[in-house]
Amino acid sequence: MKKIESLLRILKMEYMLMWLLIVIAVALYEMDFIPQGTMVGIAEAEYLSQLTGVLLCVCLIPISLRMFGLFISKNIKTMNMENALKSYRRWSEVRIIMLFVVALFNISMYYWTMDITGLLCGCMALLASLFCVPGRKRLLSELDMEDENIAED
Repeated sequence: MKKIESLLRILKMEYMLMWLLIVIAVALYEMDFIPQGTMVGIAEAEYLSQLTGVLLCVCLIPISLRMFGLFISKNIKTMNMENALKSYRRWSEVRIIMLFVVALFNISMYYWTMDITGLLCGCMALLASLFCVPGRKRLLSELDMEDENIAED
């Protein structure tokens, strides 16, 4: 169905955009377009930024992965196909945005504090995003649809 293919194309572009923005941010830090080490030596700033980054990581990664599955099993499967696809897109975007925020914040904290904690948390968010790669098979299984049913529509 064209709606499913269109949705998958949009979700894949948004997913690639997230990774592209992270790579651009890292490149800007590495080329010194964005200053590094601005919080080095300021103990309170380092502590608060690392604490915030870890809390974001601990809270948003599980929420982004688990919330999506719970919402799909309770709400989306009961909707008609058009509303289900719209809702699926919205919740996929929310999940990617949550992971993007965690990754970008923590990678920025790594460059600002030069402490490995931010890099580890940022990499955890990027690793979690690998569980969110959009695909036709995944979409159909999450919405309890089958290829044969879609081809007939």
